[in-house]
Amino acid sequence: MAYENIIYTVEEGIATITFNRPKALNALNADLLKELSAALDVIAADEDIRVLVLTGAGQKAFVAGADISELAAFNPLQAKLFGRQGQAALNKLQALAIPAIAAVNGYALGGGSEMALACDFIYASENAMFGLPEISLGIIPGFGGTQRLPRLVGINKAKEMIFTGKMVPAAEAAEIGLVNRVCAPEALMEEVSKTAKLIAAKGRVALRAAKQAINSGIHTDLTTGCGIELDAFALCMASEDAKEGTAAFLEKRKPVFKGRLSH
Repeated sequence: MAYENIIYTVEEGIATITFNRPKALNALNADLLKELSAALDVIAADEDIRVLVLTGAGQKAFVAGADISELAAFNPLQAKLFGRQGQAALNKLQALAIPAIAAVNGYALGGGSEMALACDFIYASENAMFGLPEISLGIIPGFGGTQRLPRLVGINKAKEMIFTGKMVPAAEAAEIGLVNRVCAPEALMEEVSKTAKLIAAKGRVALRAAKQAINSGIHTDLTTGCGIELDAFALCMASEDAKEGTAAFLEKRKPVFKGRLSH
């Protein structure tokens, strides 16, 4: 499909989705969410894509939140449908078999923080700002923020952020475990690209298994989680990647992973 609210590119097995509504600071509306969902379907169906990077157009914002002009007109039913659309898109993002990296290049507020939280980890520029300011509008986060944030940074810190609606700068976001790495603005995409390429060079079967094991096991007890890991570990051994990786190690050469999930 033709995208009007996002830019979608693929290079060397790395897909990039750029939120492209710079005049609105890349705010999320129904059309953008629809395009994001469609792009995620394309990515999920393409075995040649190893990593996804999400970022925002321009220098000011990753995603500055939901489009308030659209939100203000909603009745409760419309609000629920919009929230459901947003949650469905972010759930699809989190459920991708491949790793997803958020490259946060400015404001990531409301739905922007929720979008970043649905990725596997976050790199941020020094001028990035995170927050869930919905409380200041008389509402609460609706795209999973009340659920993903406390799971990542702890319940008390999440409550403080959500109850106050305050913005958190990149350095503090790193301190509380929200962000993995803080970069100079001009170096952000280069650093993200380095990590994406490092991941893309790994075996896709193992990456898929690792992500599924972590995401499935984190909400269970340790014994159940280790059982999930054991099954995923054993299944990896049936892959061509496992044979290539172990052979390359024994032959003292770099592995060349083909990344096929099927023959």
